Amino acid sequence: MTIPQSFIDDLLERTDIVDVVGRYVTLKKGGVNLMGLCPFHDEKSPSFTVSPSKQFYHCFGCGKNGDALRFLMDYTNVGFVDAVEDLAQRAGMQVPRENISPQEEARRQQAKETRLTLTELNAKAMQAYKQHLRHSASTIQYLKKRGVSGELAARYALGYAPPGEHALASVFPDYADPRLEECGLVIFREETHRRYDRFRDRLMFPIRNLRGECIGFGGRILGDGQPKYLNSPETPLFHKGRELYGLYEGKRAIAQAGYALVCEGYMDVIALAQWGFGQAVATLGTACGPAHVQLLFRHTDRIVFAFDGDNAGRNAARKALECALPLITDTRTVTFLFLPKEHDPDSFIRDHGPEAFADKVQQAMPMSQYLLEVARQDCDLSTPEGRARMSHQARPLWQLLPHNALKIQIFDAIAQQAQMAPASLQQLWHLDAATPAPAATSPPNESWASEAPPDAQWLNEDFPASPDPMPAADWAPFAAPPHAPPHAPPHAPPHAPPHASPSGHATGKTPPPRYPRPSVRSHAPTHGLNRPRPVSRDEQALCILLAHTALLDALSEKDLHILRKLAPPVGQIFGWLEEQHLQHGAQAWPQLALALADTPHHPGLQRLAARIEFIGQNTLDDAALELQSTLNGIIDNQITEQIERLQQEFVHNPEARHQLQSLLRQRAAMKSGRTAPP
Repeated sequence: MTIPQSFIDDLLERTDIVDVVGRYVTLKKGGVNLMGLCPFHDEKSPSFTVSPSKQFYHCFGCGKNGDALRFLMDYTNVGFVDAVEDLAQRAGMQVPRENISPQEEARRQQAKETRLTLTELNAKAMQAYKQHLRHSASTIQYLKKRGVSGELAARYALGYAPPGEHALASVFPDYADPRLEECGLVIFREETHRRYDRFRDRLMFPIRNLRGECIGFGGRILGDGQPKYLNSPETPLFHKGRELYGLYEGKRAIAQAGYALVCEGYMDVIALAQWGFGQAVATLGTACGPAHVQLLFRHTDRIVFAFDGDNAGRNAARKALECALPLITDTRTVTFLFLPKEHDPDSFIRDHGPEAFADKVQQAMPMSQYLLEVARQDCDLSTPEGRARMSHQARPLWQLLPHNALKIQIFDAIAQQAQMAPASLQQLWHLDAATPAPAATSPPNESWASEAPPDAQWLNEDFPASPDPMPAADWAPFAAPPHAPPHAPPHAPPHAPPHASPSGHATGKTPPPRYPRPSVRSHAPTHGLNRPRPVSRDEQALCILLAHTALLDALSEKDLHILRKLAPPVGQIFGWLEEQHLQHGAQAWPQLALALADTPHHPGLQRLAARIEFIGQNTLDDAALELQSTLNGIIDNQITEQIERLQQEFVHNPEARHQLQSLLRQRAAMKSGRTAPP
């Protein structure tokens, strides 16, 4: 069994080596790179460097070096497959495994050679377009009019595609080579059997990857015609959703300036570079996506989005905000620069000069402020209705943020805008999570079926208040129980419901647990484990598995059977999750949330979304310990329910006596840890 090289390449492309190394080594800025004490040998002064732009580490003391995969293997002493699985799980990717025959290996080698050939074809076309530019007076005049110097044109390898349909026939002797179609240079119409150049009479912008290889082109038409801009199609080399124009040329300027400037067009990048803003990059005819933001954060901790002031620019900014929010940390900064409606970056800097544009960059709107502005859209904050609408619109944006200090501060700012106390807004946003669902009736013929107890009673019995108070920074993701008095802190335990006598009348007393139940803390160590208090054990198990779907592979058939038979809707949702896992493998929670939106289970899981996101921040090992502890509790509850039923039957039923004795032994064994549950 082997892992395809194409998957490994894709995995490394989606993995940031700074995040991987940073889990084990304290890194500090050292120029364009990060530095720290080498984890592979003893040293007092740092000689270990990590390059975000090259995605490479190197120690000048002991010589250790490599990519994120090699670091994980060397530091944790795991094998290649385990290291790949670790990175894939964190990236939300499924590791494919295939039996590779010699013939398949040969085919893949051929595919690799083909990829190299496509790169060579693009490079040859790029050189040809550059030569054509030298002989196109009208195109040179256009560039001069736009303020583009010959030096800058050479730096970005600008070119020109002549108007003829077969200009590339003089560049490539075999114009019928299908690889010219594969890399997007030539179009072949099967219905007419015509073959012609894709780019004709256009100013050409070569698109280069971080290694400087030409992987595609963008072309701007110089006369009348549509489309104004034309890009290469998706090819084995070129994926526009993952690439940024100008990043190869501007990565040094980004390191020097300390930020990346994201704009919307090729000419914006060229014009800004001409005026001293070489750190400008642009998306390739698409909205900014998560892959773009992640790619930029490999090179800098600060991103400035520069958009036109029109409606299209505002819409693009909203999409960029949603893509950036999940990647924001307390050390990463995103700001938004909005120009007047009549300007784009190119026209603004030509009319007002570079100093005015630099001032605009410095005054760009912080992400937190823009989030509030988006939330306030169409809201009259002078009325209670408008403030309520604002808080409703802010919630989905706020939930995209990872749990950190910034998220808590933005929560306070939202509460202030809504003119609410933070605790009141917290209770409002999480009210559903503390509302008990009606208990389902267990099927009489299903001995292992579970019945979910009311939430408040469950919390009181199984999670007594911890003697150490919860840190203030951890309150935001938790729900304030509806049973708590107004003066109680959000994490105070709810009051237990009055005890009902066998006749059904309340006694006014809180009963003790039916048997001594140790808290989850006693089952497993919780080193580094941040865990919000669950609504029920059943839902807690579901939340853990939705946050860490890779744990499904480690469950036994008995565990799976127990989860399938949990009371609705948890058992039904687990069945859906198991089917998703069989079809798609391990998936990250955002992917599952999108898939769930089209199912009947979506409303029931909305109230658990914040909890699932919070659990997802824990390590896989801690989540596995928590899941096992929760499963033990579920089984313990089920055994106890059977014991209570059999205690009423064993006097008249000899078989019940034997079953009761067996169950008592099983529960005693579980509590002593001598054996796993049956």
